[in-house]
Amino acid sequence: MISALVLGYLIGSVPFGLLLTRAAGLGDIRRIGSGSIGATNVLRTGRKGLAGATLLLDMGKGVVAVLLAGRLLGPTPALAGGFGALVGHVAPAWLGFRGGKGVATGLGVLLAAAWPIGLLTGLVWLIVARVGRISSVASLSSFVAAPVLASLFREWPVAWLALLLAAVIFLRHRDNIRRLLGGTEPRIGDGR
Repeated sequence: MISALVLGYLIGSVPFGLLLTRAAGLGDIRRIGSGSIGATNVLRTGRKGLAGATLLLDMGKGVVAVLLAGRLLGPTPALAGGFGALVGHVAPAWLGFRGGKGVATGLGVLLAAAWPIGLLTGLVWLIVARVGRISSVASLSSFVAAPVLASLFREWPVAWLALLLAAVIFLRHRDNIRRLLGGTEPRIGDGR
């Protein structure tokens, strides 16, 4: 289990948002917007293609961690590998333990662990984002839905994993929650 967590952590800690924005000549993504290395903050650069690539690569980290840990170590370690990937993304050692918010990586983990649950979780994100145009609300809503969806599918190990993912994602969204309560959370496309 420890091996799966470490493997997942190493995969998850690759900071694609930072690497892509630097390669594009945009400097350090951590100096704009929320300071996060994730796709939503990359979108604040105005480069939709880079944000899309960050989203896909961050999701891919979650997928690869689950599949690789599962292949090498078995089904239960696969879930541990997925959790490790999320922790690696939100707290990469080489960036001072300050990474992204974990939503795309968490979604990738769910897609690889139980694709219908991952797909429905992503659908919740899309619907809430489309209606409310606030990324953090969509993120939090989708990860509230994830353990419920896993329970409805009677995927109990995935439901427990989804609860752990949700806990980490909620912790990483503390500032967003404060801004939501204060009415100052930016909407998608505001550029803040």
